[in-house]
Order: sequence, then C-alpha cells, then structure tokens
Amino acid sequence: MPSTTSSITSSMAASTNNVLRNASQAAGAAVPPFPGGVGLSHLRVYDTIAPDGQMGGSPHMHLVCSEAYIVLGGTGKVESLGPQGYRELMLEPGRIVWFTPGIIHRLVNLDGKLEILVIMQNSGLPEAGDFIFAFPQAVMADASAYARASSLARHDRVFASDDDAAHGRRDLAVLGMMELRRQYEQEGIAALTAFYEAGLRILQPGMKRWQAIWQAGAEQVARDTGQQLEALLAGHIDHLLASSIHEHSTPTGERSLGMCGTLALYLPEGTRI
Repeated sequence: MPSTTSSITSSMAASTNNVLRNASQAAGAAVPPFPGGVGLSHLRVYDTIAPDGQMGGSPHMHLVCSEAYIVLGGTGKVESLGPQGYRELMLEPGRIVWFTPGIIHRLVNLDGKLEILVIMQNSGLPEAGDFIFAFPQAVMADASAYARASSLARHDRVFASDDDAAHGRRDLAVLGMMELRRQYEQEGIAALTAFYEAGLRILQPGMKRWQAIWQAGAEQVARDTGQQLEALLAGHIDHLLASSIHEHSTPTGERSLGMCGTLALYLPEGTRI
C-alpha cells in the first residue's frame, strides 16, 4: 500500500501527465506560451467571512513559484508572513503586488468586489502541487490530516469540490496563519523554518514530476532565448522570419474553486488541469 504522503503528492501532481505542450496549432505552427512561460488566471476573491471576521481567501505559500497580482477591480489587501515578519499591502485598481516563494500570503476582499489578474511563474507547477496551505501545526504534522483538510475535488485537481469544502479549508488555513503569526512573534524565524520543513515533507515525494513540467515550460522558454541570442550573434535571423502574433479571449464557462477565490484560466498551449 502506498504511503499517505506519496498519495497526497501523487494526487496534487497527477496533472503532470495532462500538461500538453504545443497542443494548439495556428498557421501551421505551435501556439507559443505566454512570455517567460508564466501562467495567467482571472481571480474573483471569495466574499465570504472567515474566522477572523474578514472576507477573503486561504493563506498558503508556494515553494518554487513567484506570484504577482494586478488588481482589476475592487479593493482589498494582501496579508503576508515571511522571514521579515508580517506585512499588509493594500490593493486597488492598477496596483501590482508580487512576492517570491516562501511568502505565506492571503487575499482579503475589503469591498466584496476584488478581482485580480494573477501571474504565476512556471506555468503548470501550482496546478501540479506547488502550494501548501497554512494549516495549524497539528495538521501540518500529519500527512493524512493535511490531505483531508485540503479538500481536493479530484485526484488531478487543486480545486475544491464545492463551496463548503473551499470555505472549510480556507477557514482552517486562516486559523493556522493566526497561530503561525503568534509563533513567529515568540520564536522568530524558527517558527517559519518549522512550517517550511513540514510543507517540504508533505510535497517532496511529488517534486520529480514538477521538474518535467518546468523543463517543458519555463526552462524551455529560457533555452529558446539562449539559442536565439547565439543565432543573432552569428548573424542569423531565422526565428524573426518565423515570428507570429496571437490572442486569447476572456475565459468563459464554469469557474473553479481555488485557494483564494473562483478562477478562470488562460490556457494558450492547450494545458489541461
């Protein structure tokens, strides 16, 4: 029988096998990824009340992906906890906030209308499992408890199955972040170190799968740039003669219940999640 930890990471990372690079064709050529191999999604932040009396999403962090928020509408804030301590950054239309791996973050919807364009480094990795909820210490120490609290809709999804599941895991993560803030105030960086290590133990068995996604995505984009530079230095312009322009309509259809709110994904390469 497989271990609980392996089952968790296999479930969260199963989408590796569903990432279809160069699945769409236009004018006889593969549709390229977004610049830099990033992922894009439209987010409507949850407008339900959490245990601390605020509307918003689930506190969580990423292990290898930086993330950026471009505010489209509404007002809110980002609550964050990292090596430099706790911070709050206000959100309003036109404002951009971004952060690196290891920052525990939570979106708060102040007016109930917060909408954001989310830019994720390493397209496909968050969907493959690069996220850890800020659950209380007792849950983080038990892989089975973490799996149950995560409330994944299906084995190949990162989304919750219904509103109750989404709000339940959000509420537990809010309580966990409150606990972690108190621990940080008492213990400093040692509290974060313990949380990071617990998250790594949960996710590590699935990380080999992450490498395949990264190599086919963001790393390939970087390799392409290197090859283009070498070609230009040698006086060749072949890639310019193969240039193209593309567009992507606003995502439609059923929205998914993500960590911070409902999501609509931009998928230029035919990515399946």
